[in-house]
This record gives sequence, structure tokens and C-alpha cells, in this order.
Amino acid sequence: MNSGAASPVSVVACPDGPLLIRGDFELVGADGQELPRTRRTVALCRCGASVLKPYCDGSHKLTGFRSEP
Repeated sequence: MNSGAASPVSVVACPDGPLLIRGDFELVGADGQELPRTRRTVALCRCGASVLKPYCDGSHKLTGFRSEP
């Protein structure tokens, strides 16, 4: 996803939730292929329960996922 000028990338670990990645970046799967994305911000699953892996689908709320302090 490239829309002109590059912007810095930030990664935020949401408490008891996903990793939010913002900015200009390429997301690559285990097979080396770029994963599709349509937004500048992507939420990545940390709980392991998402059916949309590697993207977050909100499953952490149902599983009671807790991030490390």
C-alpha cells in the first residue's frame, strides 16, 4: 500500500488486545507473499484465537486474553 509520501511506522501493543501497526509498511506472510491490506492501520492478533489470522477479529474479548504486564 503506497499512497505517496512515506510516513513513519508505529507499533502499539494494546492492553489485552491486538498490535496496532500504523504507517507505510509491507506485511509479509510465512510464504514470503505480501498480505493484502486496505488501510494504513492494521490490527494483528496476539491472542491466537482469531479466525482471520494474522489480523485481529476481536476474539481476545471472548477468550479473556491478558497481555503480560
